[in-house]
Amino acid sequence: MLNLADTLPPVATSEADSQRLIAADLRLLIAQIETSMRRIAAAMDQEHSNDPEGSADVFILDDVTPRYATANAALNACRAGLGHALQCLSESGNPA
Repeated sequence: MLNLADTLPPVATSEADSQRLIAADLRLLIAQIETSMRRIAAAMDQEHSNDPEGSADVFILDDVTPRYATANAALNACRAGLGHALQCLSESGNPA
């Protein structure tokens, strides 16, 4: 994972270079969010694969799935917001 504490302080760069750096940061954040969403999906699949199959007499109260679903929805909203920010940046006329 990227350690922002080790990032060099901003230096004077051209506007186009700044926009490219910002776009790269946004793409990295989007990729990290998508990785987290895949991990949540895998964890949910793992939880459901532990359910006994074929037993009508066993009921499992799943209190974990709603938390996963809420976290996934929040990440999806973040991804949408970052995607919008990336789109706005690219609409400024310079390549992002």
